[in-house]
Amino acid sequence: MYRITKEFHFSASHQLSHLPADHQCARLHGHNYIVVVELAATNLNADGFVRDYHELKSLKDYINDHFDHRHLNDLLHDRPSTAENLAQHFYDWCAARWPETKAVKVSETPKTWAEYRP
Repeated sequence: MYRITKEFHFSASHQLSHLPADHQCARLHGHNYIVVVELAATNLNADGFVRDYHELKSLKDYINDHFDHRHLNDLLHDRPSTAENLAQHFYDWCAARWPETKAVKVSETPKTWAEYRP
């Protein structure tokens, strides 16, 4: 099995207002997010790739156009703007374009990661 990953960065604010008022995440705050998409294939394509990294630029464009320097609560209307929900959102977006998508990880801080892998 061949596996590749590519990392993307963005900054955004959010608020988990469904949490108790004394919970730090209930307050408006922001993060410098890292998104890592993982793709895998048993065989390489004719160019010797799982998928050309250049093709993943559309994820960079999607993140820059819709998530960077935005308020995530305005974007994920139907669920809390947690790293877990962001990971699934980005996974769904990627899997719809690249069938080799296996997982997406999202980091809010240097010490925390959430991953969605069906």
